[in-house]
Amino acid sequence: SGVPGIVHEANAVLGRANRFLSNRVSAIATSLPGVLDRDPALSAKTTTVGTPMRPAILAAAAVKFVSPTPTEQLRLLVVGGSQGARVMADIVPGAIERLEPALWNRLILTQQVREEDIARVHAVYDRLNITAELAPFFSDLPARLASSHLVVSRSGAGTVAELGAIGRPSILVPLPGSIDQDQFANAGILAQANGALRIPQAEFTPDRLAAEISALAAEPERLTAMAAAARSVGRLDAAQRLADLVMKVAGI
Repeated sequence: SGVPGIVHEANAVLGRANRFLSNRVSAIATSLPGVLDRDPALSAKTTTVGTPMRPAILAAAAVKFVSPTPTEQLRLLVVGGSQGARVMADIVPGAIERLEPALWNRLILTQQVREEDIARVHAVYDRLNITAELAPFFSDLPARLASSHLVVSRSGAGTVAELGAIGRPSILVPLPGSIDQDQFANAGILAQANGALRIPQAEFTPDRLAAEISALAAEPERLTAMAAAARSVGRLDAAQRLADLVMKVAGI
C-alpha cells in the first residue's frame, strides 16, 4: 500500500507475527537490546526503545532501592501471572520451610496465589509464623515491586520491563514449553546484566530456591548490585522514544 509501518516487539526474541511482518515494515522497535543482532538486514532498521510504561510504574521507579541489613526485615514478593502462580504455590512454601528460623522472623512475604491454592499455602506460612499476604491479584503491583527487596517471578515481557524500570533484584523462572522460548530469553537479558538469577523450571525446587534466598538475604551488597544492574536494563523514556520513531518514519 506504500504506507510506512512499524512493529514493536516486547520480548527478547521476535514473535511469529512480527517476524511475518518484519520485511514489510519500515522500522522495528524493540523493548530489549540485541533482539535482531544476528539478522543484519532486520537489525539495520531496528531501534531499541524499551516498553512504554504506565504512570504507576514511573512513580515506582522513583523509589530508591535500600537493601536490608542481615537483621532487618526482608520483603519478598512472589508473582507468577495467570499461568505461573501454580508452580509458585507448589515450590515457594517448601522453600520458605527450608530457610533458617532466623530468616522466618525477618520475612515479610507477599505472594500471588490462585484462589484454590490459598488455604494450603497459608497453612504452611501460619505454621512457621511467617508474616504473609496472599491474594490471586494485586491491583497495586508497581508499588509492591518498589517496596520489595527480592522478587520471584515468571519472566514475561511486561514483568522483565518493569523489573528493569523499577530496578529490583529477582529470581526468574521462565514459563517452559513456548515455541519461541521467549520467557527464557527475556530472563536472560536481566541475568546477563547480573540483575537477576534465571532458574529453569526443571531446576526450580524448594531446595534450590531456599539456597538462593538464603544467600541473597545474607549479602545486602549483592542485592544492591543486582538492583542497580536491573535498572541499567530499564528505559523510563520508552514512550517518548517510540513516539519519536513514529514521527521519524512518518516523515513528520
